[in-house]
Amino acid sequence: MAMKKPMVSAIVFFTIVLLMASFGFSLDDTPAIVLPESVKGRALFVCPAESSFWDAMSIGFGQFTYYILIGFFFAVIVLAFVWGWALYQNLLQDKFKREDFAKPWGFTKLLFWAGVALILILHTPNHYRGLEIRGTTGNWVTCESTSEGARAVAINLVETK
Repeated sequence: MAMKKPMVSAIVFFTIVLLMASFGFSLDDTPAIVLPESVKGRALFVCPAESSFWDAMSIGFGQFTYYILIGFFFAVIVLAFVWGWALYQNLLQDKFKREDFAKPWGFTKLLFWAGVALILILHTPNHYRGLEIRGTTGNWVTCESTSEGARAVAINLVETK
């Protein structure tokens, strides 16, 4: 059976993004900040963090992370029992019936994508890149020297959140 065209397209685009990120290719032509040799290795590039819809959503749902995780792992345990029951029924009948696994497989796909959505909602990219700079106010994130609004800051002034 051949792979479907949307899956091939997704793999190709993922590969392109991975290669562009790995080898420093960029579609933006913002000039890089050039540091003097005396500062190299002791500076970090930071940008102001944009307050976006996703940051607000992450903060809003962040209050319920504990309860969301309880619900998610409850569903994972139920999923394990559903798979076990389907396997047990096939073992009792001593033959493989594919239709017994349709619901467990559908539940598995649903739970996987729900987990991906939860991770994306609870942990935006700014969650992992967030910094605090001693002596300044505002929200800061790590960025590239070519990012818009980037500035170099001494490493000893930077603390992770």
